[in-house]
Amino acid sequence: MPLLLLLPLALLVLVALWLVLLPISIWARYTSGRARRRAQGWVVRGNAWLLALSVPLFLLTAWVASHWLHDALRDGCIGLLFGVLVGIANVWLTRYERDAKGLIYTPNRWIVLALTTLVALRIAAGFWMAWQHATTNGANAVVHWIEAGAWTGVAGVFLGYGLAFTWGLRARLARP
Repeated sequence: MPLLLLLPLALLVLVALWLVLLPISIWARYTSGRARRRAQGWVVRGNAWLLALSVPLFLLTAWVASHWLHDALRDGCIGLLFGVLVGIANVWLTRYERDAKGLIYTPNRWIVLALTTLVALRIAAGFWMAWQHATTNGANAVVHWIEAGAWTGVAGVFLGYGLAFTWGLRARLARP
């Protein structure tokens, strides 16, 4: 019987540990996102084609989700377009260097900071939504917007950014 009492305590400790480590993981995401890297040709090409295959799957799932969340497809397309624009901007703002082994790049720290902040805001909005639903069942306009498909818009931003930046990096890699 005492073993059964330890299970809820262990779950509570695990959730508390996750909450304490969450800011550290977001900071680690930012520092790794702005790090100087060597572009490996086969990795960049594979990533570019896999991201290109992900876009139709994303749009298909956003279309399916639009049967329940009316604005999911629209928000997904807007987010995808915005992400592509941010990715193109980051291709232009990234610092590139060539050495004997190939291409080295350092992404723009402000765009990486903006995307990391978007991740943090998405997590905070999820916590806020959970708190709103736990305390009241009222229909708040912001909660309605978040539930109405805006999550697909945020996902579209990250997919569009990755797609544009990877294809831009692939084009830079092909240059002599």
